[in-house]
Amino acid sequence: MNALWPRILKTAYRKDPVISFVVTVGAVDAVIGGIGSSLSLFGLGMGTVGIGIILRFCLLKRSHFEQATSVPEYYLPPNSSRPQLPILNRNKKHLP
Repeated sequence: MNALWPRILKTAYRKDPVISFVVTVGAVDAVIGGIGSSLSLFGLGMGTVGIGIILRFCLLKRSHFEQATSVPEYYLPPNSSRPQLPILNRNKKHLP
């Protein structure tokens, strides 16, 4: 479990660094508020963690929806009106 925890944190920070930072700050506030018997700080921390988790799931749903409806973009039209370009051959007679 100890080796798995840093790997989970690294992947979370790579995917969404801002949301992971918000969740971390909220968790620290909740721990400090719980240890120091400050209910307002504990509530603020838990609220921040909850908002961060909800934001993460909303972004996850939106990105999943956008990937499903994306249409591939083509740089050239499928049937070009120009004729095909000739193949360039390097002549051994005219070396630069």
